Amino acid sequence: MSDVAASPFRRFLAAGFGAGLIPRRLWGSDNGAGTVGAVLAAVIAVALAPFPEYVHLGAIGVTLALSLWAPVPFLDTDAHGDPQWVAIDEVAGALIALTWLAGLPWVVAWAVFRAADIWKVLPGVAQAERLAGSLGVTADDVVAGLYGLAAGSLVALLF
Repeated sequence: MSDVAASPFRRFLAAGFGAGLIPRRLWGSDNGAGTVGAVLAAVIAVALAPFPEYVHLGAIGVTLALSLWAPVPFLDTDAHGDPQWVAIDEVAGALIALTWLAGLPWVVAWAVFRAADIWKVLPGVAQAERLAGSLGVTADDVVAGLYGLAAGSLVALLF
């Protein structure tokens, strides 16, 4: 691992713009880092609400690209996993879930995304996580985000 590859800036990006590092500072554990990353995504989604759809899609694209690149030097290739503090994937997945939604559908989308990401019981989520390297780190959150978006969109259609 080169100094450039493991730079503090790359760690900051992999941690979801630092969000994944907050739990360790607050309670000495990385538990909850993904949820903190998803909360950051919710804040970003609210900030992007007045902007056109292409801005939302751009934010999703940027976070997806970062989630495929930034965590690579921190991955345990033997265990096929990422450290708990890596949260850029949750930021990307939550942004997918929250796209184009507001109000109750937005809340439902966020909650379904987090549940799908944490428990990985919905079809495709656990399988996506088993993909190699940063693709697996990101793919389960993309699938969970799509479930969240579908659930939120369904609520929007029904109400």
